[in-house]
Amino acid sequence: MTFKELGLSSAILKAVEEKGYTKPSPIQEKAIPPILEGKDILASAQTGTGKTAGFTLPVLQYLSETKHPKYRPLRALVLTPTRELAAQVYDNVREYSKYVNIKSAVVFGGVNAKPQIATLRSGVDILVATPGRLLDLHDQKAVSFKRIDVLILDEADRMLDMGFVREINKLISFMPAKRQNLMFSATFSKDIKKLAEGILRNPISVEATPQNSTAKKVTHSVFKVDKSRKTEFTIKLIKDNNWNQVLIFTRTKHGANRLTQKLIKSKISAAAIHGNKSQGARTKALKNFKENSIKILVATDIAARGLDIPLLPHVINYELPNVPEDYVHRIGRTGRAGAAGEAISLVCSEEVEYQKEIEKLLNEKLKSTIVEGFEPTDTAPPKRAATQSKGSFGKKKNASNSNSSQGKKPKRKPHFKGNKSNSTSGRGRTGAPKKKRF
Repeated sequence: MTFKELGLSSAILKAVEEKGYTKPSPIQEKAIPPILEGKDILASAQTGTGKTAGFTLPVLQYLSETKHPKYRPLRALVLTPTRELAAQVYDNVREYSKYVNIKSAVVFGGVNAKPQIATLRSGVDILVATPGRLLDLHDQKAVSFKRIDVLILDEADRMLDMGFVREINKLISFMPAKRQNLMFSATFSKDIKKLAEGILRNPISVEATPQNSTAKKVTHSVFKVDKSRKTEFTIKLIKDNNWNQVLIFTRTKHGANRLTQKLIKSKISAAAIHGNKSQGARTKALKNFKENSIKILVATDIAARGLDIPLLPHVINYELPNVPEDYVHRIGRTGRAGAAGEAISLVCSEEVEYQKEIEKLLNEKLKSTIVEGFEPTDTAPPKRAATQSKGSFGKKKNASNSNSSQGKKPKRKPHFKGNKSNSTSGRGRTGAPKKKRF
């Protein structure tokens, strides 16, 4: 199938062709036609498979075909969990809207709000935003949601999991019941699908790949190593293999900073990216990493979503995540768009339960290796502490896995409310808003 056969306009097709894409990915092929028909979508696809274009292309076409000749109210809103993902989605929106008269913008925290306010007041058709900053701007009356036709929740599971439920509830309460809702994510747990029922109306379920699957061309390796020797082993891997671009994940911000400092002392160029870093520092670190000005980017799970790094060859789990689904998102930074990639995990005795949970999730045994000179001697028991979380939404998690772009952390088991209408079709629903609680 071609993009033209999906029903996209010539203006959108021209932008797609300039990006070098000739054939739609499975998620695009399955999602674009029903979105063009105005139907609600619940879509699940592994990261790196083209989810952003899957909703951006049809929404841009809808906006361009129904645009008012004089007025430019905000009509489409994309909510994302992190600043990095917001910026990435916005870049895609700009590129794909190159030949249509659509104005877009992005807003997120960590930067001066005044330029954002000025942009919004000048008129925007489609906005990409993180929930916290967007709610602040709405409170300042810099933006109105009264004319929203399409609401898109990107990486919805992570957004809710990061503690944005209250903000999303509030934002939705300002929107008309008559709108189309699209929910995209790399993975969806059963709990998240139940929560989706609060905002989606008779959605079409689209699943391009099995839930929690990883890219086929990503190889998985596990090295058993003592906790105290992980840094030494990481440096050995990088130097012995002459690796020039590696994304390393730690569980905590402090751990990311400490590892970065030790890498630099070993004459390996590196930078850290996490929630305590300023937006300027995060943007600079990511830019330098993409341009190969630095070899290593050390990140907490805030970077597991929204970092689009072309042809990234290696991802190292310096520490395994204590939520198995986060392993999928971490290693999803490599092996994107059909490219090969390598996912390496350093596992100490305290993390054996985390490894078992990841293997159960993937339905795959991860091959473990012991390197001569680094034979593990630790006898510490598995550290599956009181944070007994297996990815279910609403259960208490390690705070390091809840680093959001706005500094939000889950405070309680959330209830999601969504305004729903009585209609069973897509756009054009009528009826009074109905709230549903879970």
